[in-house]
Amino acid sequence: MTTLLLAATLLAMQGDLRTRIESAPDGIVRLSYASKEGVCGNGRGNISTHRHGNYRDDGWESDCEEGPVRVAIDISAKRVYSIRTYVGGRWRPIDGRVTDLGTVGAPQAAAYFLGLAERTDRVKGDAILPAILADSTEVWRDLLRIAKNDRLSDEPRKSAVFWLSQEASDAATRGLTELVEDDNEDREVREQAVFALSQLPDDQGVPALIKAAKTSKDPSVRKKAIFWLGQSDDPRALTLFEEILATKP
Repeated sequence: MTTLLLAATLLAMQGDLRTRIESAPDGIVRLSYASKEGVCGNGRGNISTHRHGNYRDDGWESDCEEGPVRVAIDISAKRVYSIRTYVGGRWRPIDGRVTDLGTVGAPQAAAYFLGLAERTDRVKGDAILPAILADSTEVWRDLLRIAKNDRLSDEPRKSAVFWLSQEASDAATRGLTELVEDDNEDREVREQAVFALSQLPDDQGVPALIKAAKTSKDPSVRKKAIFWLGQSDDPRALTLFEEILATKP
C-alpha cells in the first residue's frame, strides 16, 4: 500500500469512528477493542505493556487480564472533554447517559485517538495511551509527528516522546535525537527526549546522550544527559566523564 493510500485509509477510519463518538448525546461514550500482544491490566488503573517480561519464577503471578482495551469518553456538545483507559475488567451499569459502541476495530481506535491527541483542544487524560495499546498497529511515525508539533501543548508531546522510547526502533531513536538537538524546541520536550533516550534497551541511546552532553547549548539539557549517562553503567559514559573532568579548571 502506498504512503498516500495508507494515509487516506487511516483518515477514513479515524473519521468514521469520530463521527460515531462525537455525534453521541452528552454523557459517556464507551468502546472496546483488541489489545496488542503483551498488554494486560487489572481492569482499573494498572496497565502493563510487557505481559511476559523477564522475571524470576517464584510460582506467583499477578492478576493481569490480557485485554480488551476499554475507553470511556466524556462528551458534551459534540466535544471530547476527557478520556479514561482500562485494560481487562468489565463495564457495569452506572447512572447517567451512556452510549456503548461495543467492540470496534483496533486500528480504527488507534487512528481516532492519535487524531484526538493532535487537536489543539485541551482533553483531560492521555489520548496516546489507548492508541499504543491497540492491536495490529504501528504508530511510531505518528508519535514522531506529534512530538515535533510545536502547535500542541506539552502534555501530548511529552507523552509521544515517552512512548517513542518504548517503541525503541532505530527510526524512532533518530527522531528522539533530532528533538534533543533542536535548541528551538521547548526545554521540557527536549528534557523528556533525553529521558526517553536513557530508557532505550541495550544502551541504544548512549551515543545520543553523549552528544547532547557535549554539544547542547542548553545547560539544563546537558545536565540531564550527564545524569542519565551516570545511571547507565556504560563505559562510554565513564570516558566522557573523564574528558569533562580533565578539562575542568
